[in-house]
Amino acid sequence: MTVGRILRPHGVRGEMRMEILTGYPERLPLHRVFYLGPQARPYPVEAVRFHQGAALIKLAGCDDRNTAETLRGLLVQIPLEDAVPLEEGEYYYFQVVGVEVFTDGGEPLGRVVDVLETGANDVYVVRGPRGEVLIPAVEDVVRELDLTARRMVIVPLPGLLE
Repeated sequence: MTVGRILRPHGVRGEMRMEILTGYPERLPLHRVFYLGPQARPYPVEAVRFHQGAALIKLAGCDDRNTAETLRGLLVQIPLEDAVPLEEGEYYYFQVVGVEVFTDGGEPLGRVVDVLETGANDVYVVRGPRGEVLIPAVEDVVRELDLTARRMVIVPLPGLLE
């Protein structure tokens, strides 16, 4: 589960500035290991502190600015079992990506390719036969979301599919 992204080195001793991509940043200092990059390489965590809306992290084996620079842009992950447990009916964004979307009339709209966070509600980005469709993640529209079956049924609002 992704909790951040390395932005750049911070200082000369291997510390890095990390964009926070979790709703629970206060839990970051509790983790003993972060997993970086597409291969999820483990890095023991030496320190986590917060500064100007970002996390400053120090990882074992990253002891200078040059080494920190090699990690720029990598996603920082934790094991799913270490994440905050979800309440009934809640889900992680990555679980929705790839779900097939249909109208209540059975018309296939495509698959969810992204979830956008807006101020009011999330929006599912769906790509399929109609091109890209933006589906508001609200009860009036999303009638069924079955993560096991990888299927979502929506009732389109007037003008949504035009």
